[in-house]
Order: sequence, then structure tokens, then C-alpha cells
Amino acid sequence: MAESSPKRTGVLRLLVTALTVFTLTTPARASDDTATLLNEIDRSSNQTLLWGPYRPNLYFGVKARTPESLTSGLMWSNVDDYKNFQENFRHQCEQGDDMAGYGWEEYDVRTGGKQVIYDKHNKVDISTEFVKVEGGSNGGNWGVRIKGTLREDAKEDTKTTVFFYVGNEGAGEIKLLNEPDNLGLGGVIELQGSLPVLGDFKLEVTPGPKTNHAPELGHAVEWKEQPLDRSAYISVQVPANLVWKAKDLLFMKLREKFQALQAKYANDDHPPAWQTFVVKPEFGPGNLHFIQKVFEGSFEFDVLYSSASAAPMTSDVLTAKIAENHETFIERFGKVFKRQAPFDTEKYSKFAENIFSNLLGGIGFFHGTSIVDRSYADEYAEEEEGFWEEAQAAQKRPGAAKEEGPTELFTSIPSRPFFPRGFYWDEGFHLLPISEWDMDLTLKIVKSWFSLVDDDGWIAREQILGDEARSKVPQEFQTQYPHYANPPTLFLIVNKFIDTFEKAQATGESAKSLSGLSSEDLPMAHVHHPEVALQFLKEIYPKLRRHYNWFRSTQAGEIRAWDRKAFSSKEAYRWRGRTPEHCLTSGLDDYPRAIPPHTGELHVDLISWVGLMTRCIRRIADTIGEADDATEFARIEHAITQNINDLHWSEKHNTYCDATIDDFEESVHICHKGYISIFPFLVGLLEKDSSRLRQVLDLIENPEELWTEYGLRSLSKSDELFGTGENYWKGPIWINLNYLAIQRLSEFAAVEGPHQKQAARIYKKLRKNVVENVYKNWEETGYAWEQYDSITGKGQRTAHFLGWTSLVVNLMSMPETVSVAAIPEAAPVPTAKVADKIKEVKVEETKADEAEVEKLEAIETPEVNKKSDKEKAEDEATVEEEPKVDTPSADHLDMVIEMHDEL
Repeated sequence: MAESSPKRTGVLRLLVTALTVFTLTTPARASDDTATLLNEIDRSSNQTLLWGPYRPNLYFGVKARTPESLTSGLMWSNVDDYKNFQENFRHQCEQGDDMAGYGWEEYDVRTGGKQVIYDKHNKVDISTEFVKVEGGSNGGNWGVRIKGTLREDAKEDTKTTVFFYVGNEGAGEIKLLNEPDNLGLGGVIELQGSLPVLGDFKLEVTPGPKTNHAPELGHAVEWKEQPLDRSAYISVQVPANLVWKAKDLLFMKLREKFQALQAKYANDDHPPAWQTFVVKPEFGPGNLHFIQKVFEGSFEFDVLYSSASAAPMTSDVLTAKIAENHETFIERFGKVFKRQAPFDTEKYSKFAENIFSNLLGGIGFFHGTSIVDRSYADEYAEEEEGFWEEAQAAQKRPGAAKEEGPTELFTSIPSRPFFPRGFYWDEGFHLLPISEWDMDLTLKIVKSWFSLVDDDGWIAREQILGDEARSKVPQEFQTQYPHYANPPTLFLIVNKFIDTFEKAQATGESAKSLSGLSSEDLPMAHVHHPEVALQFLKEIYPKLRRHYNWFRSTQAGEIRAWDRKAFSSKEAYRWRGRTPEHCLTSGLDDYPRAIPPHTGELHVDLISWVGLMTRCIRRIADTIGEADDATEFARIEHAITQNINDLHWSEKHNTYCDATIDDFEESVHICHKGYISIFPFLVGLLEKDSSRLRQVLDLIENPEELWTEYGLRSLSKSDELFGTGENYWKGPIWINLNYLAIQRLSEFAAVEGPHQKQAARIYKKLRKNVVENVYKNWEETGYAWEQYDSITGKGQRTAHFLGWTSLVVNLMSMPETVSVAAIPEAAPVPTAKVADKIKEVKVEETKADEAEVEKLEAIETPEVNKKSDKEKAEDEATVEEEPKVDTPSADHLDMVIEMHDEL
């Protein structure tokens, strides 16, 4: 919901004042203590976040969060016969594998968790129980227990082959410690390595418990040469940039073995599949090491990584940590996500834990080059009629796109099988649940994204880093263009961080000491330490401002050129990259827009996003003391909120619409009721008393328009294009924008206003509908889905879509009903010294506000002055009450007093 004033200064400026008093009083100590704390946070994060299953495109693959280092992966297949091996070999997550479900059932990025893969075609369920153990100076240890449990319909003698591989993508070495043996390796297999950042380490693969069994004797002669009660091992040297192609390299070795067996044995004497598909041992130096085991029945073994700077990792430690992590996760999850009625029953527990764990389990570390077209062709300005055709021709010119980088990114992903890479407009939604669990992790991901801002302020909307990432993307979609934008959802997270930080200070949750940081404190360290929070905001502010300025300049739309009437002659925006069928840059792909595209188009969703950005960056500027910037952003914010109504509200259709230029060169609205129609509401730019809010709520609640029993549909049921063509954003239900709608409804339901009761009624029903439908589909299919059919509620498109669909976890934690928030008690009288300081701040605020009002009143608005008497009367009838200036609450005053008294 919109804040009470674009000139908001009270709370955050008081915080800055208090921190300034502290810093000025003891500058050396404050600076030293803050530096010490920041170093401790970085050290602890390195301990707990260096390792992880950061190859989310694989069913299981551990790597270090550092470029060109150790990487690993798991592969398996049924080997009862040749056909099974050819059709059901597993490595990368693929939707075509037709699993009965898979994913993390419990997972914390800092400690580990348990994943289960229900592989119905291979007749075995694979579980990976992964843990991390802090210690030493190189990121600690990790281990994984790999189990295969036969499914109910499997035969007792079902045979499975399993490969675990370890590769080195950079400098250093990894070598085998066991004595070479062409019959195979018995007992524990030990690898030793020394790599940059990781230092010296050892990796062990255990034989597992005595319940493990190799297949019974198959081909007697072949068994003598390579018995399967031992592990097969090969080491190969490949170019570092090809280590990720481990499966292809393995298949080359298996093909060589198959051809050798064909030559050695007649067809009628050929060994069975479980002996045929076993690598021939190869020893020697290499940067890619495969360990293969063949089992009959269920099985289990451990992989143990030990840093030389820490105590050794053992199977006993692994067992203990698995149990400890389970108990800790369940307890903490219940505290962080307190599910509210009607979702507080036991049946929703596993669902919530599973959905959230898979969001965290989709976090990956990516490194590599990008394909970017920086030709800056004239056609990319999109200023001529038929611009999209000219732009498409320019994109095909030889040499326009080039490799750049390498760069790196720490990010969550939308979907492991289909979208295993970073998406700019998805990431902000992903981080909303993650920030509830671990704000420090969230901010690391935010910083990683903004480290990609180039000198102009651009961030590529898709981060397709390296050959492995590109292998999952059609070539025509690999190139990124520096004039293309994408919804800036990371500003949602920065806003939330400020909200959370502000709340912690107001409620006394801030840390009393700068020392003694524990791993338990780490997830909220930035929230509970004001000096660390401010340091983070100061660090990212220049990049955010550069990105913000790039956004406003490259996506600007035309007002004066088409004689449009608006409060501001500058604040209008148009997505670049449009075609008649799509506006991919908007994130809403095939949502109906003006046909044909026109250079005079204006997009209501885009100006809404820019309004969100402006409000967020103004809050940052306020918080870190950039007063001049904050004043300028407040002016822009005010102009945007005015122009949204002036340029995009259609009296004819009673809704917000895009605008374009018709054949008579007049500006007209293009109204396709749907998500775009409610965008100013979704991003919080409407006030509680807005005359347009009622019409937005009516549109939401109308079953002939957006309302369904499963959530809000993306395009109105009454629109002529509903459900047509690609039907991606032409009706299906998307959870991310339903979440924003529910969030806004809860805010309007919690404040007194003319639309409070309606908002409360819709909120309760919509929250229940969305969560119940996602749960129903998960229970029936084992998956969360990319989108849901608005007629049947059935999940569709991409399965295992644990990006923004995981927002249902946040929804379950919201109250069932919302009522007016309680009025805060009167503030106590502060001590004389602090009261004087607050008085000084208020005087400065008043002066700043008066100067700001003068600036706003001085803005030239010739277009507005041209309005007819009828238009002026309509405007006067919809003028909203001037919002009140924020004043500090009792909690905020208490905090300032407390900080003063500590001095």
C-alpha cells in the first residue's frame, strides 16, 4: 500500500540521527567495531555458505561458491537390461524423466538437508542427505549419504548402477590415494586435492553398510576380469571448461567398453547390462574422477569431504548431523513460518516444508561468459514505424553478439528442470520467502545481482553464464541486449529489508553488542545491527541509483510529442523489445498490448514498476542521509503517481490501461482487463481513499473478469483474447501477482477507509483459494507448478516450479482475517538532551518539507492547464486528501533514548 507521504522522513531520519550521535561521540571505536563485525559476518558466511548443492540443474551436484574450483555430481540408472539404461539414465533434472516427484523435503542453505527422488521408471527412490560442518579456515567440511530404496513394484534383484564424480575446473590438482588395481577398488576410495581457496582436502567414498549387495554372478569370465563387488574408477584429463560435460565423457568411456566386449564375445555370449555398462579402470593424473558402484536391491554409501584445516569428516559425524539438522529445521521452520488458519493443521506441515526447502534447494552458483549484443545499432532505438522488424534484422547481423566476462552470480532459480539460471524479474519474488528465513543470505544474493550492473546501469534480464547454462537455452534466446529492461523486483526485497530493519529497531530487537556473533545470529545479523544495515545500504546505493537512472532513461516514453495531458511531461514509460505477439521484457510475454506496436506506446505496468523503484531508492537515500537525492526522488515519485492517473486511467473502461497512438495520431487507451489493469494497486501506489481503488477491487472480485476459485486469472474472462494463441499470460493463474494482490488487500483491510471491508472480504477468500489450489495440485502430482488453469485449477506448463510459486509459504503465515490495526500509545517524554536533538531534526524536516512543496508547486504543467471545465470538475471530484507527514512513534523515541543512555 502507498506510504502516507512521499516526503516521509521521521522514523528513518531519527535512526540516522541516533547513529550519527553514536558515531560522532566515539568515531574510532564505532568504526573499528563496525569493521570487526562486518569481517566476522563475512567469515561466518564463508564457513556456512561456501559449499552447497549449487548445481541445481542436476538431481544432485555439490560445488564450492567460488569460480573454477571443485565440482561434483551424481548419476544412476537401472541396469536390469539394455533398454532401461538407454532410456532412464539420470543426471540433469529433466521434465521428460517423468519422476513421481522429487526435491528437498528439508533444507537449509547453511546446514544441509534431505532430498528424495522418486524414480518410478528405475524402480528405486534415491535420497541424498547432505550436511555441512563448520570448522577450519577453508569453508569447513561436508558429507552426503546416498541411499537407494527399492520401490514397492520393484523386484528384489533390481540392479542399479551409480556414479559419483569429482572434477576440478581450475588450477590445482586432485589425485587418487588408493593403490591402482585393474580388478577394481575395494574399501574406502580416497581422493586428495589442493585447490585455490579450498586449500588441502580429502574426499572419501565409503563402501557402505554390509546390507549392500553386488549383483549375483552374471558372465563368469567377465566377472573374473572385473568383479562387481568392487568399485570401478577412472581418471581422465579434459579441458577445464568441459568438466561440466561429465555425462558425455562417461558415455564415451562406456561406449569404448561396449565395443570391446562386442569384439571379445559373440552376440549370444555377451555379458548382461549390469556388467556391460561398467567403465574399464583407468589410473593416472586427471581433473575428472569417476567412481562407479553396481548394486542389487537397496543400497547406501557416504561421500565425505574433509578440509585439512578442520577435524576429519566421518560417517559418524554425518549420521549425527543428519539427525541434528532434522530436529533443528523442524523447530526453526515452525517458528519462522507460523501457519495461520485454515492452514495451521498437520496436513499442511509437510507441504509448507517441502515447498520452501525446494526454493532454497534451487539456489546455485554460476560462473562463465555471457553473450551480449553491444552493437548499439540505430534500429535498437525503436523510433521508426515497424521498429520491431528492423530490430530483428539488426539482431541477425554477423558479429553483433559477442562473449563477455566471465562473471559470477549467486542466485535462486525458477525451476531446476526448465529454468536453471538466474532471472531478474523472478529473483525478487524468490527472495521474499527466503528473507523471512535468512536475511543475510538474501542480501548476499541481492549484492551478487547488483555486482552485475555495468557502467551504464544495465543488468541482463537472464543470466546465462557459461556453456553449461547455455546448453539449456535455445540459441535464439541466448543473446542479451543492453537496451532491454525487466521488472525490477529486487527493489521489493530492498524495501522489505528496510521495513524489517525499521521494525527491529522499533521493537527493541537490535543487538546490544557488536561482538559475540554466533552462527545462529547470522541469518538476521544485518537486521539486528543498525551500523551493518546502513553499511549495506551505502554499499549498494551507487549501483542501485545507476541502475535506476538507466531504467528511466532507456525505457522513457513520449508525452509532449503526442500532446498528451499529464501532470509531468517526463514520467511516462515504454518497454523496449516489443513485437506484435510478445513483450518479453515486461515478463508478461504474450499479454495483449497495442496492435501493431507503436513508438508512442505507454505501458501502465512499467510506470508502476518505476514508481516502486523510486519509492524504494528514496527510502534508501533518506536512511543513509542523502538528503538532496531523497528530495529529488520524492519529486519524481509524486509526478509518477499523478501521471499514472493522467495517462493510464480510462474513464470509459473504469480501469488502468496501456496507451498508444491511433491512425489519427491521437493518444488512446488500449484496455485488456487483467493483471496490467491492477498494477498500480499491486505495487502499492494507490492510497486507501483513492477513488480508483473501489473499481480495482470490483474488477478483482468479478467472476466474469479476474476472479476464480483458484486465484486471480491473468486476463479477464470477458476479453476476446482470453485463452487464445500461446495462452501464457492470457488467462492462467500466476502465484507471484496473486501474492502481491493478497499483500495489498491485507494492507487496505488493516486501515480505516471507505474500501476496508471490501478489501478484508476479498483478502480472506483469495488467500484461501490460492493456497488450497497449490496444495491440492502438490498432493495429487507431487509438484508445484509454473501456472494454474483458471477454469480447472490444474497445474500446468513447467513442473517442479519452486520459484515464485513458493510464495504460498508466506501466504500461509498471514492471518486468516484482517482488521483495523491498533492505534499506537502516546509517546513518552524523552530526556532533555535527546528531546533537543529530536526537535532539531523536526525543524530540519519542516524546512525540507516546505522547500519540497515549493519545488512541487513550481513544476510547470501546461498540459494540465489546457483541460476543459468538465475535465477540471472531474479532477476536483477525485482529489484525494493530502497525506499527513509521518511523526515518530513511542517505540522509535524509546529506541533513540535507549541508544543515548547507553552512551
